[in-house]
Formats: sequence, structure tokens, C-alpha cells
Amino acid sequence: MREKELRLALVCYGGISLAVYMHGITKEIWRLARASRDFHEGATGAAGSQAVYRALLETIEAETGIRLRALVDIVTGASAGGINGIFLANAIASGRSLEPLTELWLERADVDVLLAPDRRPLTRATKFWAAPVAWMISRSPGNTIDATVAPETREEVRAKLSRFVRAKWFQPPFGGPGFTHLILDALGAMAATPAEGALLPPGQPLDLFVTVTDFHGHPERLRLNSPPEVVETEHRLILAFSDHGRDPRAIGEEPELAFAARATASFPGAFPPFSVGELDAALAERGEPWPGRDAFLARALPHHHAVGMAEQAVLIDGSVLANAPFGPAIAALRDRPARREVDRRFVYIDPRPGAHSIGLGEGKGEPPGFFRTIFGAMSDIPREQPIRDNLEAIERHSARIAAMRRLIEAIRPEVEAAIAGAFDRTLFLTRPTPARLAAWRRKAQTLAARRAGYAYVSYGHLKLAGIVEEAATVLAALTGAPDPHATERLRGALREAVHAMALDAPGALSAEGASDSAVEFFRAHDLMFRVRRLRFVLRRLVEIGEGGTCPAPAIEAARDAIYAALAGHLDRQRADFYGKPLRKLAAFAERDAVSALAALGSARDGQHRHRGPRLDAA
Repeated sequence: MREKELRLALVCYGGISLAVYMHGITKEIWRLARASRDFHEGATGAAGSQAVYRALLETIEAETGIRLRALVDIVTGASAGGINGIFLANAIASGRSLEPLTELWLERADVDVLLAPDRRPLTRATKFWAAPVAWMISRSPGNTIDATVAPETREEVRAKLSRFVRAKWFQPPFGGPGFTHLILDALGAMAATPAEGALLPPGQPLDLFVTVTDFHGHPERLRLNSPPEVVETEHRLILAFSDHGRDPRAIGEEPELAFAARATASFPGAFPPFSVGELDAALAERGEPWPGRDAFLARALPHHHAVGMAEQAVLIDGSVLANAPFGPAIAALRDRPARREVDRRFVYIDPRPGAHSIGLGEGKGEPPGFFRTIFGAMSDIPREQPIRDNLEAIERHSARIAAMRRLIEAIRPEVEAAIAGAFDRTLFLTRPTPARLAAWRRKAQTLAARRAGYAYVSYGHLKLAGIVEEAATVLAALTGAPDPHATERLRGALREAVHAMALDAPGALSAEGASDSAVEFFRAHDLMFRVRRLRFVLRRLVEIGEGGTCPAPAIEAARDAIYAALAGHLDRQRADFYGKPLRKLAAFAERDAVSALAALGSARDGQHRHRGPRLDAA
């Protein structure tokens, strides 16, 4: 039976008053993931829509012979999408239930409950002059309440609207501390449910990204020509979490998740801005500790923490500058582990496709009025920019992959002819062994270098440059909070190390092949060569299987073996694969890049021996 993974990367849109709606959407995705887990584990007892998803997976298996596993391994969100994305990621990693959140949202996410105590109307006479405003909004012909609210609840909604309009003006009506307690209560309610097991297979990491807006901003340096450097203020923040695919699974501590949820959903004008002091006070009031506070603030607010100003950071809604965070989701695709065939899909959750929060015109063909122009410019247009740019970025990524595959297909006949000429019938008359495979590889490598001529030299230097880039990325990530300028300095130090090892010297890479030292360096560090080679073999296996010239069980066995080898190489390109010794050394990599490269290669090779097969690269 053939296995396949449907991997979903969720991008959760933010918007006013959409938290409860988005909870319903993310809850269905959670049920799909639960149905998939139970399907593969043989568990029973599903009900409701989860049973429907289970039946769908069983039907796919019966009709196509594919055991499909549906999973969510990337979640990004802003504002209402961010807060629900946090709860969903927590449920996926911990295996706990989202069910308690439904009742909590319906009972506690209420205007009367969320109104700050010091901003509620004290009596019916409070702001009596504002009552006509509420009446006009709620009872005028064609009003929104009559159009969208069920008849039996309209009077309740009108009463809530009246109290809301008569609350204090020119201050956020909803209380920040109350919202923080609501989030902590929600996380506590989830923690009180049984942990049934993660909704991801072992070793598959879950990444969560939540956008936040730094109100005052932090300085970022830009390198130019004239002047050489300028400083600008950056307001965008991304709070990143990962369970790293390791047990015990946890996407983050409860205070960390509460920090992210409260910050990303601090909609301007509705909630006051958020600061870490508000969370500290709430945790102290509840008697709950936060053991990882300092480490989290150093990671979440690196610039503020570095100057001892993390407590003074003022954070507001993440949707102000990044309402549909595709970027982090796309970046997270790099080096995902793959142990079986994968079908990747981005799922963009937009609760109101094609609709705007604020109408931009007074009527058909008429220009917008004074207030609508202001509201549209400050809120509606920036928050509801189309996602076309994001989709075009994904399309360009896919187009590059397709172009490279066409290139490979175009040169395949010549490559196969060269292999046939070099080996004749050797490959068919001799049983492969590890030693023979190594000899054949060396012979093919030498032949390819000679036939490529000076093009092989450029190929070798391109490989060197790629290794330096990949090593700099991994070593910088191992420091915990990589700085772009520090990463660039590290990249330069690694280039100097490559030069010191004479890997770029004349003759190290030539039409006669690579020197012994260059070959050893490539074997230690050129993971992408191995990944490319294994993926090429996988594509050939698919073609052989479609041609019907090989028994299906043999194809499946070969595919499983290749995916197992591929997973080991992809794991080694992720910083979270490595332990504390290399992390400590990474902090000094800029000063001793040669030792850092040697340690990185040793860590990769040593763990290969314990965790999987080694495939030479050259």
C-alpha cells in the first residue's frame, strides 16, 4: 500500500470580531488532523465531522490504493487568525482538545464581558445623549442587525450595542488585563484535557509564526553606497515557535503563547497596547510561574532585550503591517523532513473573500466621503491588501523548480549515453556492492569532470559557495538569535576559512576532478548534492512505476529506503538537529571559522553513523 502525505501550511487572516469565527474554521482543520492520525493508528470512535473526514480517507485508500495522511506542520497568523493559530498549534503539538475553547469563546468573548470595568456605563443615564446614536445604528431601515442577526437575539445585540456606545469614548473600550486572563484561561482549559498524542508523525516538526507590530519600533541598519550605512525604524515583528519534532512535544510554554496571543490581537482602538508587564501582573495574580521568561524575551524581542528595554516594548495588533503572513510560511518550507511522498498545499483562511470591512464609496460611481477616506486609508486598505504578491512568489518558486526539471530532462539522453559508453554492460552483468558502487561513482565523477572541462571548475566553485551559505545559515541559527550583520560577517569568515584550506586554489577544482582535500570537504558538507541525487532517483522511480516495467512492491520498497536516507540529510540542514556542544562552538565561529566548519562536519558525520546510511558526495 502506497503512503502519501498531504501537508498543509495554514495562513490565518486577521480581522475585527473574527476570533470566534476563526475558531470554528481552525477547529475543523484540527478535526481533519485528528481523523488522519486515528486512521493511521487504527483508532475508532470518531463522531461528527471528524467521522466524515475519516470516511473520506478510507474512500481514498479503497479507490486509489493510497493511504493519505493529512497533517498541518506550518501555521502562521495575525490578529484573530494569530490567536486561533496559536491554539491550533498548541493542540496539534500536545494532542489536547480544542473543545473547551468553544464554550469559553461563546461565554467570555462577549462585549459586556470584554468591556473594561472602568469604561462601562455605570447607569442607564450614563451618556443618555448617546442613546439616539445606538438607536439610529440598530433600528434604522436596512440596519446591519436586522440583516445579519437572528430575530430571537436582536434585542440582546441592541442592548449590548447601547452599552458599548455609552462606554467611555477616546479610550480602548476593552480591557487588556481581562483579555490576558481570558487567553490564560483558554490555555489552562486546554491543558486540563487529556493528551491523546501529537497530530504529527514522529520527527515531523511543527512551526508557528505570529505577526506583531512594535509600536515604537527598533533600529535596523542598512548598508548602502553613499552614505555607507543608514538606520531606519522597523516595526514588524514575527514571534516564532517550534516543537522541533522531538518528544516531549510542546510548541511553547503557556506564558509565551499568551504573550503572542495578547500581542497579535491588540487591535488599535479596541484593546490597549500590550507590554510584558501586563502579562507579569496577570501571572503574579494567578500565582503561575514563568521559568523561561528571560530566554523568551531575548528571542522574541532581541533588540529591546539587548539594551535592557524588553519591559518597555509596546506591542499592537499584528495585522497592522502583516495581515496575511505568507512570508514566514514560505521560508519554513526549507529543509522540511520527508519520509514519504509529499503533496504540499498552502491554505489561506479568509473569512470574507472579496468583502471589505469599510465601504470605500458613498455609492456606485461616487467618491468616498471624509470619514470613509480616513478610515479606509488608515485601516481598511492596509489591512486588506490582496495576496497576489504572495501567490506570485509561490508561483515563481514553482516555476524555478519546473524549469530545472525541464533542464534535467533535456540533458538526460546525453548523460545516459555517456554512462552507457563508460560502463557498457558492467552495470547489468555485475551485482552491486558498496565497494563496486563507490568505484563506479568515482569513475563516473572523473569522466564527468573531464567531459565538462572548464565548466566543471565553475560547478565546483558554485558548490563551495552554496556550502558556505548553508553553513553560515546553520551556524548563525545555532546562536539562538541570528543578526543579519553578524551572519554576513560569519559568511565572510567562512569564505576566508575555505581559502585558508586551499579549497579554491588553482588545481583544487579542475577538469581532472577535485583534489583529495576538496573531495573530503564536499563529503563532509555538501548535503544538497546528496539531496539532489536522491530526489532525482525518486523521480526516476516514479517514471519506472508508471511505465509498469517493475513490480509495485519493489518500487515501494526502494521508495521507502530512499525517503529514509533523504530524511537524514534534510534533518542535518536544520539547526535544531544539533546538540549543545555545537551550539556553544557556533558562538565563536566568526573568530575560528575553520574549527567551526570541522565541528559541523564532524557532527553531521558522527550522527550519520548512528542514525542512518552515509552517502558520499563529490
